[in-house]
Amino acid sequence: MNINTSGVKQQFLTERQERFFWLRAKETAIILLVGWIPKLPGSLLRQLIYRTIIKHIGKAVYIESGVEIAGANRIVIGNQVKILRDVRLTAREKNSQICIRDRVCIERGVNISVVPTEGNCQIEIGERTVIGAYSCVAGPGNIKIGKYCLIASHVGIYANNHIFADPARYIWDQGVTRQGITIEDDCWLGNGVTVLDGVTIGRGSVIGAGAVVTKNIPPYSIAVGVPAKVIARRGEQK
Repeated sequence: MNINTSGVKQQFLTERQERFFWLRAKETAIILLVGWIPKLPGSLLRQLIYRTIIKHIGKAVYIESGVEIAGANRIVIGNQVKILRDVRLTAREKNSQICIRDRVCIERGVNISVVPTEGNCQIEIGERTVIGAYSCVAGPGNIKIGKYCLIASHVGIYANNHIFADPARYIWDQGVTRQGITIEDDCWLGNGVTVLDGVTIGRGSVIGAGAVVTKNIPPYSIAVGVPAKVIARRGEQK
């Protein structure tokens, strides 16, 4: 007996696309409805109503007006999180997730996003970490930022890098790496730091303002420059 699976597959895709469409329509409508309401009344409404679209949202979450959310069903927000104005959270891709742990503060204008990819992408921000104003945290590689980290303003954390080895081909066509980035607990990244794909910054490290981190940084290091180089270890500097 011949079974025609193409029609079943096509029907499944159509139903899935329809569910996706209505999910996004609901998300957009709710954000348009209450996303603009200012100050405490708006935050209280958002904490209540966003529970219907966000995968998980904890207690005493403060979300200011002007926050943009896409892919809310792939976003997890812990307790006592603060998300200030003009933040953008984007997790539209299948199997992706943004996880913001308890007591994280995301300051104004931060962009946290899963860049389109066929693979998985998990972005996690550990408890009590602060992400400074106008910073960018972007996949498609996995990004894990530990607990009690201080990320200053205008920091770029990019878990992808363009491949450009073949001069006969457009860089656009050569693909990207997505090795991922790990920033361990208790790190401090100064203003304007850039962290590139494949890097691990060890626990307790300090990265000076404007540094570009291209290689792993050992725990409790102080690193500065372009590219970043370790100049001392915490507790040993004069």
